[in-house]
Amino acid sequence: MNSMSRRIFVAALPLMAVGLASAARAQGNPSANASATLFQNVRIFDGKSGSLSAPSSVLVKGNTIERISTTPIAIEPGVAVIAGNGRTLMPGLIDAHWHAMLIRPNPVESINGDIGYNNIAAGAEATDTLMRGFTTIRDVGGPIFGLKSAVDSGIIAGPRIYPSGAVITVTSGHGDFRQLSELPRTIGGMLSRMEQIGGSMVADSPDEVRVRVREQLMQGASQIKLTAGGGVSSPFSPIDAVTFTEPELRAAVEAAENWGTYVVAHAFTPAAIQRAIAAGVKCIEHGFLMDDATAKLIAEKGVWLSLQPLREELRQGFREGSVERAKADEVWPGIGRAYEFAKKYKLKTAWGTDVLFSRALAQRQGAILASLVRWYTPAEALAMATGTNGELLALSGKRNPYPGKLGVVEEGALADLLLVDGNPIDNIKLIEDPAMNFLVIMKDGKIHKNLVAGGRRN
Repeated sequence: MNSMSRRIFVAALPLMAVGLASAARAQGNPSANASATLFQNVRIFDGKSGSLSAPSSVLVKGNTIERISTTPIAIEPGVAVIAGNGRTLMPGLIDAHWHAMLIRPNPVESINGDIGYNNIAAGAEATDTLMRGFTTIRDVGGPIFGLKSAVDSGIIAGPRIYPSGAVITVTSGHGDFRQLSELPRTIGGMLSRMEQIGGSMVADSPDEVRVRVREQLMQGASQIKLTAGGGVSSPFSPIDAVTFTEPELRAAVEAAENWGTYVVAHAFTPAAIQRAIAAGVKCIEHGFLMDDATAKLIAEKGVWLSLQPLREELRQGFREGSVERAKADEVWPGIGRAYEFAKKYKLKTAWGTDVLFSRALAQRQGAILASLVRWYTPAEALAMATGTNGELLALSGKRNPYPGKLGVVEEGALADLLLVDGNPIDNIKLIEDPAMNFLVIMKDGKIHKNLVAGGRRN
């Protein structure tokens, strides 16, 4: 083994260990490898309704829900049986605004750190994400394609990933993390470090936009992410700046629609939101500084609004006195107003977290969802993170990496399921402690966690 091969092998050891540990857990679980699983005596939150079902049985075969019945379902040979004992069966949770590669590193490490290390750290975080009950995430920016392949092929346990790939931005736009020493940029010249690793791509004309969009689609993007206005974490991107021109945005929309999918746009201000909508963008991310007229426009055009109840810890994570902290202080007061507008105009509202650079905050993913009760009932909040987010994912059309229905418990839907020890509609705080309260976690018909005593295979 030469020195290069040895370094690759050593770097891969933690990833191999994660995969082997996952396999060992599956072997120790009598239901983990069953081709069929029967949940008995469960009350179902279906991802849409405001109440739980009557006591029911749910039969999973392969990776889909085959049958749901309020009368007993006959137990066939080889079926793993899980006694629900009146507990709640609900869809796996979906986070519609996640950055899997940007949770554990700090900003400097995410760009300049060792790529192998960052990928292994992201793999461990992906497993933790699944163990928090999040069976699907929509990744809206970052070098995610390798991690997605590792999860899909079973090398590591993790959620389904709907990848955007590199964020597409303009010079000095949100997502352009180059230093001033890296200017000027030569069009067609050497790529910056952030571009080389696939974190973000700078595009300053419609033609450049088309190229960068098509590159992400070529790698397997299920939707495309552009930054239509300034952002908090990018030091050279003022909040009030409107970045892409309408022709540039239209070039992205056209390229994505040619592939049967859609564009999401990061945008805070009315001007950025309105320009994105005029160009045909299907989903606005954030929108925290929108005004009444812009909210009404979103409703009239049937555009999705992907909102996040950003935590105060995220704002405080920016150094006091920094440009980023000043921008966060400007944006944060708009979060509550944006949710009020979403309710006022009955906007198609998705839910996500947008956690960045904080493993500790990522561990509170469920608590961030539960915080929606400031504006919504528990049932409405849970529906947003299941059935509603599932509808948003379906916009990917034939670029959907997981064809099938997600976010619901219904016959024919994909079998991503949680067995909750209690009723989360009555007590949404149950989702804040997944280690204690999520007794069974199933993704794609496979059980990744089972704490139910007496589970058996017939």
